[in-house]
Amino acid sequence: MEKNKLSDLTLAELYEKKKKMTGVTIGLGIVMVVSCSILLYLIFKNKNFTLLAVVPGCLMTLLPGVIYLSQLNTEIKSRQPK
Repeated sequence: MEKNKLSDLTLAELYEKKKKMTGVTIGLGIVMVVSCSILLYLIFKNKNFTLLAVVPGCLMTLLPGVIYLSQLNTEIKSRQPK
C-alpha cells in the first residue's frame, strides 16, 4: 500500500483528513483522560505509587496524532491564498 504524502493530496482531501484526525484525536484524548483519572484514583487508593510512571506514558500516545494534525494545518495554510 502506498503512503499518501500531504503535498500530493488536494485541498478537499486535506480538509477531510483533518476532520477525521481531529475526531480521532479528541476521542482518544477523552478516553485517555478518563482512564488516567481512574488509574490515579486507584494509585492513591491502594498507595501503589510505582504505577504513577504509567500516566505520562499513556498521555504520550496522543503525541503522533497532534503532530499529524499540525502537519495538516501547515499544509492547508500553505495552500490558501493570502
